[in-house]
Order: sequence, then C-alpha cells, then structure tokens
Amino acid sequence: MAENKKEKKKFTKKLLHKYRVVLLNEDTFEERFSFRLTRLNVFVTVGLSAIFLIAITTILIAFTPLREYIPGYSSAELKEKAANLSYVSDSLQTVIRMNDQYLSSIKNALTGELDLDQLNRDSILSEPITDAEYEEINRIKADSLLREEVEQEDKYNILPTATENINFSLFPPVKGSISDPYSIKKKHYAVDVVTSRNAPVKSVADGRVIFAEWTADTGYVIIIKHSYGLISVYKHNASINRTQGDMVRAGEVIATAGNTGEFTTGPHLHFELWNEGNPVDPSEYIDFN
Repeated sequence: MAENKKEKKKFTKKLLHKYRVVLLNEDTFEERFSFRLTRLNVFVTVGLSAIFLIAITTILIAFTPLREYIPGYSSAELKEKAANLSYVSDSLQTVIRMNDQYLSSIKNALTGELDLDQLNRDSILSEPITDAEYEEINRIKADSLLREEVEQEDKYNILPTATENINFSLFPPVKGSISDPYSIKKKHYAVDVVTSRNAPVKSVADGRVIFAEWTADTGYVIIIKHSYGLISVYKHNASINRTQGDMVRAGEVIATAGNTGEFTTGPHLHFELWNEGNPVDPSEYIDFN
C-alpha cells in the first residue's frame, strides 16, 4: 500500500512538475519568448483540441454540403438525381429499341428481305370477315342503299376497323396494270405496276418523307411514313421530287416513274406497303386500274 501511494505521488508530482519553454536567438542566445507549463496542461490542451476538432468535423459533415464528398455517404439530393438519371437511361433505352425496330423496317423495305417466322399475320394480313358469316335478315331498301354506300367508302380502307371519325383510305400512286403481284412465297412484298415513262407518282396518304436517295439495285427510291404505323415505298423512279424530311399530302406528286436500277426490265413502279413492320398486299387496299 505504501509503495502504491508513493507511486501515485510520484505520478501526480510529474504531472504538476513545471517546465519552462524558452525560445532563444541562435546567434546571440538572447531570450525571445518563454512560458511555463506542466504535463497536465499539455494533456488538457491536447484533449480539448481533439474534442474541438471532432465537434467541428461532425458539424461540417452533418450540416454542410461537404458531406457529399465523403466516400459512401449519399444525400437525399444525390439519391433523387440518381433516380432521375435511371429514369432517363431507361427512357433512352426504350427510344433506342424503338429506333432499332424502325430502322429494321426501313432496311427490310429497301432490301425486300423478311423473316417469315417473324411475320405478324394477326393484324392487317388477316382475311376480312365476309357477309356470309352474318345471319341474313330482312332489310328495307333504305338500309340496303346505306349499307352499299358505306361499304363502297370503306372498300380500300387499310385500317382493320373504320369508323365515322377514322377513314384512312389510300390514294393510288399510279394507274396501270399489275405485271407482278404481291407474293410472300416468291418474297416479292410489292406490286409492280406497269405505267408510262415519266408518269407522275403520287403519295398514297399524308406523311413525311423518311428516305429519298439513289440505290444501285432499285434506282431512285422514296419512302414515306404515314399515320397508324404505315410506310409506303416507291422504287425504280426516273426522278424524285421530294427530299428527306418533307411533308407530303395524299395525291401529291413525289416522283416520276421510270426504269432505274439493276432489278428492272421496263418502265414501272415497284410499290410496297408496310404496316407496323409487316408487308401487306397493296392491291387489297388500292385500286390501280
């Protein structure tokens, strides 16, 4: 016990033992500055300084934007920005996917290539319902005349269901006889319409020109994008009167018929009709005669 008390006294004495720190001029040994301190003063000063630094750092991290520069720390603002960037990225991926499908449709229209396994026959290629499938009922003369008038108006409507507000009929691009009809078996996804050289080629509906260039195989080609996912293609033209990006109206002259390109044997119009990326038989919706 006595030894423990002696050691405690020695430790306390060491803590309270005073030291004098003196700053001297190295050349003249003149005393410039001095102060007294103890080990206890040093410990207290260092401890208070550490506590102060910790408190200041905590305040800066908790209440200032500096916390965002600390690795692993995320603020509500950063989370919101990350979420917005994620939405934008997802939207861009969707747009890219749609553009890829769109460009694929244009490529198929230009090259005439189509994977039959991917052909969608559930939309416009399906056969229309005939009148024989309906039960015959007695109709008065006025009903019969009205029915005939409506059927005549909707005869060449490409949309599956035409209503009073939507009547999307197609304008014939040229008049003439069909020399080579539409055939999926022969991979001829178009109709070749024989016409005179330099005959006006007209747009089948309102739309925007998305392609108007020369190709080695099919000569001057013009492609128009219409409403309801419809694309019309006009090949082997002698010249084209519209450029990419132009808006055109139904019946507006967009080119002149000709015999350009390697895959042609005489003046005619190679006309294709695509709906939602699938080729359709133009003769079912357009009267070329």
